Amino acid sequence: MRRGISVVWFCLRGAIFGDRIASPEAIGTWSRRATGNAAPHRLAKVEWMKLASFKAAAGPSWGVIEGDRILDLMEASGHPTLQSAIAADDLHKVHDWKALAPSLPISDLEWLPVVTHPGKILCIGHNYESHRKETGRAKTAHPSVFVRFADSQVGHRQPIVRPAQSTMLDYEGELAVVIGRHCREVAAQDALDVVAGYSIYNDASVRDWQWHTTQFTPGKNFAGTGAFGPWLVTADEIEDPSSLRVTTRLNGVVMQDQPTNEMIFPVSDIIAYISQFTVLAPGDVIVSGTPGGVGAKREPPVWMKPGDIVEVEIPAIGTLRNPIVAA
Repeated sequence: MRRGISVVWFCLRGAIFGDRIASPEAIGTWSRRATGNAAPHRLAKVEWMKLASFKAAAGPSWGVIEGDRILDLMEASGHPTLQSAIAADDLHKVHDWKALAPSLPISDLEWLPVVTHPGKILCIGHNYESHRKETGRAKTAHPSVFVRFADSQVGHRQPIVRPAQSTMLDYEGELAVVIGRHCREVAAQDALDVVAGYSIYNDASVRDWQWHTTQFTPGKNFAGTGAFGPWLVTADEIEDPSSLRVTTRLNGVVMQDQPTNEMIFPVSDIIAYISQFTVLAPGDVIVSGTPGGVGAKREPPVWMKPGDIVEVEIPAIGTLRNPIVAA
């Protein structure tokens, strides 16, 4: 009985005192502790879609890709951002909104990061054995987690910026996981039920700043280094994220190429682990780790430089493409 009272107080305390966990959406946070091991309900089922955030002449918006055009859903949906629609579990309504949405040519748009202002971007280090070995890292029983800041992100086709402080700018192609609902203490077997969809990330890293200490934060957060896009593919289309393949090309040359089933910690285990120490919220992003083949561990090292083009492809999702420029 005491345990149940604690859970009720945990929710009420947030509602009364304004703790972050008890925002209106978070009062419904699924927690294994609070539900006696019942699985979370699934997000509403949606048809396969490619959803993107963009900036048009009228300002930032979001919509659904159809061929070489995008249907602008902001007005029709009443949701100012894709993240807002995800938080309301409203993506299944996109089919209805499309009939009311203006159509814009993609060529006229500026791509934005898929989720423009995620509350959390949680990145996983050394999550492929090939990358762990090339970096000389010891095996660990738990995922290595570090953070990236939302204002370090750029969208598809937008420049990745080599900062003035370094020339050691490296690529890291990765699968990005976008969370679809508030959750805490999720079991691995239930973890994929809280995923809204998948995208692609290039966790471009300033290596000398990453290596200043054992903490990665400085080298992972220079402005304009976290490329995120081109769009979100809904989770219904990718039932098993371990069935994918990540390929990174620099100026057309393959630098990384590995299936996601070779992750040390699969996506479900990563979500389960992270949800033990923090509440995951709609729009939070998990960047799931990069394969071996990074530029820093090549002989000689390969650094991205102004004028280069870097692409990260996951065939079931698309290709994230970014030029490199100098700050």
